[in-house]
Amino acid sequence: MRKRFADSDSFVRITPKGGRRGRRSDLADDAFDHPAFQWFPEGDDEADYSDEASASAVGADTPPQGDRWSTWDRSTPTEKGPEPRPDWVVTELGAVDTELGIVKTGKEADVFLVERAVPGTDRRTLMAAKRYRDGHHRLFHRDSGYLEGRSHKESRVSRAMSKRSEFGKQAIAGQWAGAEFAALSRLWLAGAAVPYPVQIVGTEILMEFVGDESGAAAPRLAQVRPEDADLDDLWSQLGHSLSLLARDGYAHGDLSAYNILVHQGRLVIIDVPQIVDVIANPRGRSFLERDVRNVGAWFVARGLPEHRVEELTAELAFDARLD
Repeated sequence: MRKRFADSDSFVRITPKGGRRGRRSDLADDAFDHPAFQWFPEGDDEADYSDEASASAVGADTPPQGDRWSTWDRSTPTEKGPEPRPDWVVTELGAVDTELGIVKTGKEADVFLVERAVPGTDRRTLMAAKRYRDGHHRLFHRDSGYLEGRSHKESRVSRAMSKRSEFGKQAIAGQWAGAEFAALSRLWLAGAAVPYPVQIVGTEILMEFVGDESGAAAPRLAQVRPEDADLDDLWSQLGHSLSLLARDGYAHGDLSAYNILVHQGRLVIIDVPQIVDVIANPRGRSFLERDVRNVGAWFVARGLPEHRVEELTAELAFDARLD
């Protein structure tokens, strides 16, 4: 099964045992080598299955009708989304994941559409799989600024990250993925408008797909026409979510009209790996102010009074206890 999406001229199809089909974007080459898509035959030391049925199925001659077995049991409890989990989250061990296409390519990570379904039932869900690039293919051009105020519990890892050694780059990739998953979990629990984080496996984050059941992704705010949007309502939604971040001591760090989705009138903030601790980071306030200024420019250009941008900036600084 392959699918091409309206916002991309490429698709990805990954087949069992490493077979490849279909045209794919060069930016997505490393997705085929992602550990989440490795097959573990019965008896492999790396396989870890919690019930007999799952282990038996892996050793079956006929693979599931998908690209991989569900990775749900490959995540520890702390690597799974917060409870209570939404009803749409598929946790059955007999589920299979099918790659449907590429949603977005980026400098640091690529986002794919994955269907997780239980064969023989109508239990299925669509998820966005965000896969971070390794140290050779990633371009975190602003690592140093965002990482100020962050540290690792092991000093040798912190030193390697600081020196940008090969090991350090890999550690940074893991920290970005872990930071985004933790931020999504925290923000979702707080009530902020972010995708629900289903699980993290290595440097792959599986999260709620924001779009319709056909696999069409919700448009970015930058793509929304003014006549199709309630600017006041969207600005209020944005202010509420940013306030929740600020009260927790954080700023998005790279907010713009390009990493906000609008789905059926609901505003959803995405791409939060660079979330900034505005207290620990010496430039925390400037990140917070830049977030509001960048996305505020889109609203002001479409009729929002400019003073409301200034007001929100002041409110967030107060919420973050920076004043």
